[in-house]
This record gives sequence, structure tokens and C-alpha cells, in this order.
Amino acid sequence: MILREQQETIKNIIKEFFDKMTIEVEIKEEKAEEDTFRVNLETEMPQLLIGENGQTLSEIQHVLKLILRKKLGPGFYLDLDVSNYKKKKRVYLEELAKTVADEVALNKEEKELPAMPASERRIIHLALSQRTDIVTESRGQEPDRHIVIKPALANQPVTSPEE
Repeated sequence: MILREQQETIKNIIKEFFDKMTIEVEIKEEKAEEDTFRVNLETEMPQLLIGENGQTLSEIQHVLKLILRKKLGPGFYLDLDVSNYKKKKRVYLEELAKTVADEVALNKEEKELPAMPASERRIIHLALSQRTDIVTESRGQEPDRHIVIKPALANQPVTSPEE
């Protein structure tokens, strides 16, 4: 559990981090859930902090996590978002998964999704995990690892998310 004083420390360190980068940010949302502290930032230049496919956001989150663990010790996870980018991305991926799965179930032909990071593949796997008419699997090697959605065959076990 993340204590109230730890939450204040985390917020202060995040603000100081961006102040030193001379980027104005405002903490719009914060939420402590068990061992995860979720923070959503707003800024006039969100794309600068998000980067291509969220890569910069991921790297900023990693650096902040290292700084925070040095100050507070292990035992918590930081989930940093900018302008609800991650939330919007999750919704998009869930809708993509449903649309492609419906098409696969209808046409009985497998479909490959583009290569994506493990965290995004996991969203797809989980979004489709309850479906019995299709099966998902990851194929390939990083950075070209991708998901294939296939029609379920009779007597074929449904795969569970491995990521």
C-alpha cells in the first residue's frame, strides 16, 4: 500500500523532474491502487512527452521509476500517462481486437495484426480471452512479434495470454 506521504513525495518528484526539463505539466489525475500509483499529466505539448507509439512516455516512466525507487525504495509501481494516451490506446486496441476477431469468426480465415510491444499484445489477448470462436497467439521475434487471430477449430483448446 502506498502511504499518503509517499504519494505526496511521488508527486513532488514528478513535478521537479519536469520543471528541470523546463516542461510545464499539471497532474490532472492521481490514484493509488495497492502497489500502483497512477498519474495522468496534462501539458501543452503532449506529443513531446508521448513520442512515437508512446516510446518517449515509456522511457520517461522508466527514468522516473528509477528515481523514485532510489528515494522511496522498492514496493510500488508507477503508471505514468499523458493526456490519457494510454487509456485511449487501450480502448483503440480493444476495439481493433473485437473488430478483427468478428471478421475472423465470420470469414473463418486467420488475420495478422501489426507488430506491437508486449504490453499492447497483452491487451489484445485479454480482450479476446473469453471468446470461444477464435484463438489468439503471438508469433515472431521482437521487435516484429505480432498477434495472429485464428478461427477456433472443434476440440481445439483456447489459448490463454502468455504475455
